Amino acid sequence: MAKGIKKHLKRLKAPKKWMLNKMGGIWAPCPKSGPHKKFDSFPLILILRNKLRYALNTKEVTQILMDKNIKVDGKIRIEKNFPTGIMDTITIEKTKENFRILYNTIGQFILHRINKEESLFKVCKVVKLAKGSKGIPFLITHDGRTLRFPDPMVKTNDSILFDIKENKIIDFIKFDNGALCMVTGGSNIGKIGLILSREKHIGREETIKIRDENNIEFSTKLTNVFVIGKGK
Repeated sequence: MAKGIKKHLKRLKAPKKWMLNKMGGIWAPCPKSGPHKKFDSFPLILILRNKLRYALNTKEVTQILMDKNIKVDGKIRIEKNFPTGIMDTITIEKTKENFRILYNTIGQFILHRINKEESLFKVCKVVKLAKGSKGIPFLITHDGRTLRFPDPMVKTNDSILFDIKENKIIDFIKFDNGALCMVTGGSNIGKIGLILSREKHIGREETIKIRDENNIEFSTKLTNVFVIGKGK
């Protein structure tokens, strides 16, 4: 039997954050390889067909994309199963609409409407820092970008403000106590709050204590925390 990446996805195995009706058929769109992981992504077909209702079926989605009307992070995308993800910007040229992909408080993908100026930049989480050939430092972000010569102050788990048009780093946000963050995984996915403390444990992942806007405190894993602001 042939080996390789699976190109099919059954609807019952699709992530709950996609909000697909389990009685709507057998199959679900399977995200292609791209900047986001398979089950942390949101295919373009679901945005146009299920969220925005600009298309009734797959054929109409393909026609919209082939007219090169849809941009993801400033680049034209024509693949209906292209994986978008958290903090990505969606631009529709004909309707002059701009959206940013976020989570709601129950962990489902939502399209947050933004203006044109906001669509020119995005916040990216730093997942890796390393040195390449000839000792050139570079960082890798949560959406698969590799950026050379970052600020020496930037560390893993910090966030950067990225200019999509100029393709460069504008600013960075440190992962510190008091920083504003969003939870992107676990049972508290979608919640926004302030970082209170960082607890280290021997043999397992670090735990971050967060207080939300209702003054409720909760803890989550370090990998689930995405810093989005400098707080108060």
